[in-house]
Amino acid sequence: MKQLQHLSLESCYFSGNIPPQLGNLTNLRSLDLSGNDFDIIPLPLGNLTNLRSLDLSRNDFRGIRIPEFIGSMKELQHLSLKRCNFSGIVPTQLGNLTNLRSLDLSHNSLNSILPFTLGSVFESLETLVLCFNQFTGSMPDLRGFPSLTKLNLRGNIFTGPIPLNIGQLSRLQVLDLSHNSLEGLVPLSIGQLSNLQVLYLSRNSLEGVVSESHFSKLDMLKSLDLSFNSLILDIASDWSPPFQLDNIHLARCNVGPYFPKWLQTQRSLVYLNLDGVNITDEAPKWLASMSPLLEELSLSYNQISGTVPNISSTSIRYMDLSYNQFSGPIPLFPADAYFIQLRRNMLSSSISSICETPRRYLEYFDLSNNRLRGDVPDCWDEMPSLRYLNLANNSFSGATPRSFGALHNLRVLQMHGNNLSGELPYNLRHCRELKFIDVGGNKLTGEIPHWIGQLHGMELLNLRGNRLNGKIPLEICNLTNIHVLDLSINSLFSIIPDCFNNFIVLASNIAYDSSITFGTTHGNYEKWEFEYSTFQWKGKELEYRKNLELLKLIDFSSNRLIGNIPISFSNMRYLNSLNLSRNSLTGYIIPDIGKMKMLDSLDLSHNRLSGKIPLSLANIYTLGVLDLSNNNLSGKIPTGTQLQSFNASSYTGNDGLCGDPLPMCPGDSLRPSTTNPIGSMSRWLCLYPNGDEAEVHEAVKVDTARIGVQSR
Repeated sequence: MKQLQHLSLESCYFSGNIPPQLGNLTNLRSLDLSGNDFDIIPLPLGNLTNLRSLDLSRNDFRGIRIPEFIGSMKELQHLSLKRCNFSGIVPTQLGNLTNLRSLDLSHNSLNSILPFTLGSVFESLETLVLCFNQFTGSMPDLRGFPSLTKLNLRGNIFTGPIPLNIGQLSRLQVLDLSHNSLEGLVPLSIGQLSNLQVLYLSRNSLEGVVSESHFSKLDMLKSLDLSFNSLILDIASDWSPPFQLDNIHLARCNVGPYFPKWLQTQRSLVYLNLDGVNITDEAPKWLASMSPLLEELSLSYNQISGTVPNISSTSIRYMDLSYNQFSGPIPLFPADAYFIQLRRNMLSSSISSICETPRRYLEYFDLSNNRLRGDVPDCWDEMPSLRYLNLANNSFSGATPRSFGALHNLRVLQMHGNNLSGELPYNLRHCRELKFIDVGGNKLTGEIPHWIGQLHGMELLNLRGNRLNGKIPLEICNLTNIHVLDLSINSLFSIIPDCFNNFIVLASNIAYDSSITFGTTHGNYEKWEFEYSTFQWKGKELEYRKNLELLKLIDFSSNRLIGNIPISFSNMRYLNSLNLSRNSLTGYIIPDIGKMKMLDSLDLSHNRLSGKIPLSLANIYTLGVLDLSNNNLSGKIPTGTQLQSFNASSYTGNDGLCGDPLPMCPGDSLRPSTTNPIGSMSRWLCLYPNGDEAEVHEAVKVDTARIGVQSR
């Protein structure tokens, strides 16, 4: 065994210590221990000074530092320590490994690269992969790597400029500096890297102009990603690039106002992403036919006008034209497309054309927020792979198609804000994968179907603003994973089932497996779509998107519900918003309401509730909106609590109620202070929509359906 030169124990499911006896195999030239569960590297391994290749990747060394003795293996040419759960600094002793040809330290928690900043020269190093660590400071001194062909620093915290001498790495083929905090200009010297095939600079803080000079000698370039920087592409309309690209990602750069004509020259293009690049032009006729290989076309968040090109005879399988100004009918698209998103345009007419060809591969289909009209066609059984369907906020009418019941993979059904009528089809009970149903804002009639309780994975159910009647079915208690349940603005007439201890997501802080996102990844680029829906929140109608999965809401307001508030409500300790207003509820406010410690909004107004305000209500320090007005409450508002900090309108219309902030009670000689004694202990739970993707609309019928309009 001592004469053994090559040993591979890759993926053998070993665990524990690496056997120290391996240190006796001093003639080893290569040692591969990757893909196991080793957690300790013994010191005798440092005796293997003849090693040319050492691979310890994909083990779990429990956050220890890279052993210094590896630096004594001066014959090493290949060293892979990726995904080892190393932390701390890279030992300076690695600077002794001047014969290295490849070094991979990726996917660890390393935070210092001293060997690469102390002037060490790695003449032979061809591949340096440091991605997905916690490295900070400036990039390594590139003068020490004259032979580099691949440099990957992605996913760190490098700051400062890209070194001006980067153009001296004449052999470089792959340069990935994405997902850092680099700033300043893109060096012109990058244009001298004549062997460069991959250039990824996305998600930094780079700025300034990128011109033809930055690409002057990049004849070999195949993949370009400059997205999510503050870059301006200033390129002549008659420019003829020296390259033929497979991938172009320029999202959030300033490319507009016109479509770049040089794209017509890219006959090998497979992926094109120009999301949010300030194009205000009409879609050119050559767009769909510029490359016979084009599979993905993403032009969202621009102001592109005109009709959508006919792409039915192309290779495009993924198309996102959302948030533009396209008009006319929906386009014909290939039968094998799997992702079509046309959200928020001005498309009109019917969508009956989707029935002309079976869509066996279509998974994601979004036509929401357009001007589409007519019946929703009944041919969805021709789309068996569909997981996400969004036709919300159009002018569709007629019945909900029965063929929806054939969509056994469907997880999201979004039909909000149309003119649909009739009952929810019985066949929909077959869609056992459904997690999200939003049919609010239509004209649906009949009762809430009992089969709804068979959809055990349901996380969000929105039936608000329809014409539903009858009872709240007891089967709704089977939706144990529900986190948003909105039945408001209907004509429901029943008691509220006392089963809310079944709702485990609302009763505990456990994480739930949200399935309301849809992601795609290719190369260096990832893009995720988030489901959204609209709910009443503090008197506004708000569109929730990225943070929808954080919202925990129950809204039964504006119905004809009777009886008591169920005792089991107090078990929903992680509920954010409860709205039972504008019903005919009687009895007391449940004494244990104070257990609902995450409530931000509570509206019980316009009912027939009686008795005193429970003292425990003052223990909800997150409460930002409270409305108990127009009931039959009596007694003194509990004093010395945050309940005095709410406006008097939160309590008006209760003739027997008194005390600050209402007039003092009989026998009170001194009006209590309105100062909030909770002081800094009070905190707010903010669940407002995120950033520029939020849509805020003035609430329709605010006077009849609200969580609360009073601010503190």
